[in-house]
Amino acid sequence: MPKIKTNRAAAKRFKLTGTGKVVRHHAKAAHIKTKKSPKLKRNLRQSAIVKKVDEKRIYRMLGK
Repeated sequence: MPKIKTNRAAAKRFKLTGTGKVVRHHAKAAHIKTKKSPKLKRNLRQSAIVKKVDEKRIYRMLGK
């Protein structure tokens, strides 16, 4: 059986931690920042852990 190809779009958006959790970046952080509060912009800089519900799908896209 052939190996599963990695979805390149997903590989650029998600990283795996040492314990196997999936890390993502926040949406709405790229542009039009003038109307966003400093607190929101500061919180958007942090990465987030993907919810358990979506993990299986992302693992498959990453070829794991």
